[in-house]
Amino acid sequence: MTITLIQMSPQWAAPHANREKAERMILAAERADIYLLPEMFSTGFAVAPEHIAEEGDMPASALWMQQMARRVDAAIVGSIAVHASDGTYRNRMFFAMPTGETAWYDKRHLFSYGGEHERFTAGEERRVVMWRGVRFLMQVCYDLRFPCFSRCHGDYDVALYVASWPESRIDVWTTLLKARAIENQCFAVGVNRVGDDAAGHYNGRTVVYDAYGKVVAECQDNAEEAVTVELDMARLARFRQKFPVLEDGDAWLERGGD
Repeated sequence: MTITLIQMSPQWAAPHANREKAERMILAAERADIYLLPEMFSTGFAVAPEHIAEEGDMPASALWMQQMARRVDAAIVGSIAVHASDGTYRNRMFFAMPTGETAWYDKRHLFSYGGEHERFTAGEERRVVMWRGVRFLMQVCYDLRFPCFSRCHGDYDVALYVASWPESRIDVWTTLLKARAIENQCFAVGVNRVGDDAAGHYNGRTVVYDAYGKVVAECQDNAEEAVTVELDMARLARFRQKFPVLEDGDAWLERGGD
């Protein structure tokens, strides 16, 4: 399983320009099974979505993801600010596959410190997607701080985190990603944005940790970059069989709550 990490700087409230940039980066990158984009890659992160969210359950940027998935024969994954058909605003992570199927996950843990919960509606369920024989857990930014919600119950192999995580708290980002990889015996893949917005500076620190907590790929800080890495799924399976940590989990956590 190969995955390309797309570390980019979104232009504020400019979906067309951001889709064009993402497309250039994807087409210039190595071939992969998945291309992973940051949180709200089409607009930049917004806590007041009324004039920035894209309209509909499958907005223009999600349709573009479907088109790109068919074009490169790979999954395209990332989150979009969506004004859904039920009238709610959602921070929605899409997993578009070249088959035409698109799964989505609505961010469960909204960033109350920044006011995201005041305008957006939280999702209620977590989502695991099967793609080319590998199971992927979909997670968005602040979800990273809630380990019970992402606890592996033997139901996924790779946790995908897309984020707009500021440089001021970047050590927390890498520490928690590493912890999620170790405690869940999985690959933890975190794609963060770079650049600046009204809230501050983002230096990226896009990274992949394996189940041992080792870095297997990373992007340069403060650079728009696409990095491709192969995830050794056979090695992960052997480690899980040899050292069955997940089988010794606490029963009261098996409901997967937060």
